[in-house]
Amino acid sequence: MSDLSSSVDKIYSKVRRMATDFEFMPGERINESALSKELGASRTPLREALNRLVAEGFLSFENGRGFFCRTLSPDKIQSLYEARVAIESEAIRLAVIRTTDEDINDLEAFLISSLPAYGNKDGAKAIVELDEEFHMRLAMLSGNEEFERMLANINARIHYVRCIDMVGRETKSSYDHQAIVDALRARDADEAVRVLRKHITKRSEETTAAVKTAYSQLYVPPGM
Repeated sequence: MSDLSSSVDKIYSKVRRMATDFEFMPGERINESALSKELGASRTPLREALNRLVAEGFLSFENGRGFFCRTLSPDKIQSLYEARVAIESEAIRLAVIRTTDEDINDLEAFLISSLPAYGNKDGAKAIVELDEEFHMRLAMLSGNEEFERMLANINARIHYVRCIDMVGRETKSSYDHQAIVDALRARDADEAVRVLRKHITKRSEETTAAVKTAYSQLYVPPGM
């Protein structure tokens, strides 16, 4: 790997995390000069990293105006949830056919090891990260790397809203995960998809409420 490629990858990872966590405000124009100084990066690798993030949906670009943080809209978040449902539903159908009993045992062992975290009412971010890992492991059981890649992208783009939306749903999520594992072990594709879709489908009003809460947390300083 060339020095330039390595530099772009490092900058990309840093800016992707900033975009995922909305360290840039929704719709905010990104000051490339300030960001370059903050990251200690030259403009060329920074620009390459920003272009990659535009292609992946984390940022947008307007000719003559520059790069902007993606917007945080209920319609966009709802579309991402719908895409997630479609990808994971097909992935689990393939997993029922392709995965081994050993793989299912490993998935259940991961689920059991993560259960203590689901009882922590103040750990929504950690719970979301465990939830994302569970669902990524499910996608991996499909044997389809494209599903894995697409799901990882979607997870990152809805991560912030999910951290807010997870509050109060911790225990239910762990129960749903066990039901998914049980259906997978029984090789019951229809039941696995039914439970999965019920688990991750979001109604538009739920998405709207979560986005409103997200805006209130982004724009209202803590303690206000």
